[in-house]
Amino acid sequence: MSNDVTIGEPWMWAAFVAFVLAMLALDLFVFGGRKAHKVSVKEAALWSLVWVSLAVLFNAALWWYLDGTVGRDVADSKALEFLTGYLIEKSLSVDNVFVFLLIFSSFHVAPEFQRRVLIYGVLGAIVMRAVMILAGAWLVREFSWVLYVFGFFLVVTGMRMLFMADKEPDLEKNPVLKFARRHLRIAEGEHGEDFTVMKNGVRHFTPLFLVLILIEASDLVFAVDSIPAIFAVTTDPFIVFTSNIFAILGLRALYFLLADVASRFHLLKYGLAMVLTFIGVKMLIAPWYHVPVAASLTIIAVLIGSSVVVSLLATRRTPS
Repeated sequence: MSNDVTIGEPWMWAAFVAFVLAMLALDLFVFGGRKAHKVSVKEAALWSLVWVSLAVLFNAALWWYLDGTVGRDVADSKALEFLTGYLIEKSLSVDNVFVFLLIFSSFHVAPEFQRRVLIYGVLGAIVMRAVMILAGAWLVREFSWVLYVFGFFLVVTGMRMLFMADKEPDLEKNPVLKFARRHLRIAEGEHGEDFTVMKNGVRHFTPLFLVLILIEASDLVFAVDSIPAIFAVTTDPFIVFTSNIFAILGLRALYFLLADVASRFHLLKYGLAMVLTFIGVKMLIAPWYHVPVAASLTIIAVLIGSSVVVSLLATRRTPS
């Protein structure tokens, strides 16, 4: 694992946060984020390409800046850490897609109303992850042994995911949903994309608001899994934060891109489980053997790539 010295200067943090806010504002106010409409596969593919391209361009700019200020070795190392971290977070975010599909289908949310929920979901996810990343970076800096706790947690999580990959969670037993139904006034029925409505002069929450709560809660759970994973690659808060946020920014586009074909990637969960297990083991054996970042990137890419290929081949032979 790399040392915990950050290459993120104050102006770099400020510039990145400004960039994120600008992109979110464009999405909300310019590119139709406030209008209910069904996102087509073409639109989702275009946005996915935009987000991936921006991540690659950011990494190239970061490498160029570091190469000119602190040297080629540091530039190469940090660029590789960002790329590996981004691949980890992007891959693990696919699991979010399966859960989002389950939530939307359980509540019978029309496709044209899903976009607004996911926009607010992304906003909440960014705030939650920012807090968790900064807290995690502080913990690692103050108590280095926390990395081994992260490693053990990831191994357990990976093994649990491996054995429960075929099981779908029962949303009606979800404690967050049960708590919300018990303490909030819910106006049953369809209310478009509104989160609240007035009934008899009293403010009620709509089922779509329950969907938003579940989306936020699910991302919190995924963040608990994915953020420790990237600390296996780097403990630099700036690299952890930027790679994580880029993956989150592209999550909504990824959802709409895969929504109609998610069943063809049913074996991907096994690949993700093995990725988490590998990362956990990597963290646990660090005192005796350091797995190079390049090797980690290769292993993760092979695990994800092979699970995708096998999924596609299996579903081609047995159409869903």
